Amino acid sequence: MNTKLVRRLAIALVAPTLLFAAACGSSDKGATGGKVTIVGQKFPEADIMAALYQGLLDHAGFQATVQELGGRDLYLSPLEKGTVQISTDYLSSMTEALNRQANGDNAKLVASHDATATLAQLNKLAGPVGLTALTPAAAQDANAFAVTKAFADAHHLSTLSDLAALGMKLKLGAAPDCDQRPDCKLGLAGTYGLKISAVVPTGFGTDQTKADLKSGATQLGEVGTSDATLAKDGLVILTDDKGLENAENLVPIVNSAWLAKHPQAETALNKLSSMLTTSDLASMIASVSIDREKAADVATAFLKSKGLI
Repeated sequence: MNTKLVRRLAIALVAPTLLFAAACGSSDKGATGGKVTIVGQKFPEADIMAALYQGLLDHAGFQATVQELGGRDLYLSPLEKGTVQISTDYLSSMTEALNRQANGDNAKLVASHDATATLAQLNKLAGPVGLTALTPAAAQDANAFAVTKAFADAHHLSTLSDLAALGMKLKLGAAPDCDQRPDCKLGLAGTYGLKISAVVPTGFGTDQTKADLKSGATQLGEVGTSDATLAKDGLVILTDDKGLENAENLVPIVNSAWLAKHPQAETALNKLSSMLTTSDLASMIASVSIDREKAADVATAFLKSKGLI
């Protein structure tokens, strides 16, 4: 056979294979962002948020995993160092954690009920330690105070100011440190003029706090705004109409050096923040806490329903 013809046939056979391989290689390179680790904290809300982030990042081409590290005092240093890359965080809580780290335990508080102003403070504190706060969601798990629906209906209550106007002495079921906190007893008394006769240390949003409200042992209970069990328990949150509580919007906190190399992660996470509401969050928590569904399944269903994956 003619030597030139053989060579042309060989090239004709090999070329499509090379083009296919090159195309696959290019696609793989564009699709994968590499490995990324999300901080997990092992409670329903945190499990759901970590699963949401993982689903988004996997869809964006990363290989995302969740590492259980515990509370912020345990994961903040690894996050700053880049050992882990992303945390599912809370706007004011992270702001004040970085504020204390930078300025001492007695630092003047810089977070507030104003989410925009608090985000500005967060970014000032996050940058110097190698962290970036992405766009906060409308969804938040802020400190709040609940009464029974029967009590609210009987006294026509919808706000904390309405409650204060009753002039009643109230027992408050709350976290053990409530007595000294400006967002708990001190603020309720100072901002609203509520007469708190005693703080019963039943905890933040615990079953005991809710049980005491239902039994009448307490009249007011400290809970979270995303608590999915309140309606089932016959409880309602009174609106914080004077802005006592800080904004605790869900916000992704990302290691800055890692983010600079993987900007597509910001695009993916910000899409979620633009859609996620407190109602969405509460509904997903109910699915996990009440209906006993898996956080990963609930998160996947939500992401699909919003067209995010």
